[in-house]
Amino acid sequence: MKENKAVTNGEAIEIKEKELKIKIKKAKKSDFVRIVELIRELAEFERLDPPDQKAVKRLFKDAFGKKPFIKMLIAKQEKEIVGYAIYFDAYSSFLGKKTMFLEDIFVTQSLRNTGIGKLFFEELIKIAKKGKFGRVEWSVLDWNINAIAFYNKIGAKPLSEWVYYRLTL
Repeated sequence: MKENKAVTNGEAIEIKEKELKIKIKKAKKSDFVRIVELIRELAEFERLDPPDQKAVKRLFKDAFGKKPFIKMLIAKQEKEIVGYAIYFDAYSSFLGKKTMFLEDIFVTQSLRNTGIGKLFFEELIKIAKKGKFGRVEWSVLDWNINAIAFYNKIGAKPLSEWVYYRLTL
């Protein structure tokens, strides 16, 4: 336990906080069931339909199959997975370098605003620098003001001159 003391109106108030011991690491096959639970939690938060069974099977294959297309990181608090990030390589023809595209970054509701998102970004940036990527890109829903504030705080810039399109097949 980490102990903090706060002073309010001249009186000392003891505040005890559980010190978070978070590890960001590469996801393994055995982490997949929990990752899917977190993806479903994200879908609920974003008011979207969660992945169906076929999508879950494709996701597993794309992450852990013979030719993985996506990479996953997890945030672990002791033995519990409390967040995940999914990313993949894209390419910038103007930079002539790879771009890391961050598809999802998610921390379970009860542990938001605890620094886990920052830990994810520190690890992703380390991976991007090591892999000689030119940049990291992602999208955010315009109503997710907490995420937008966080991205601004870490120095990311919105691309206001670009319009994000989608063609669903």
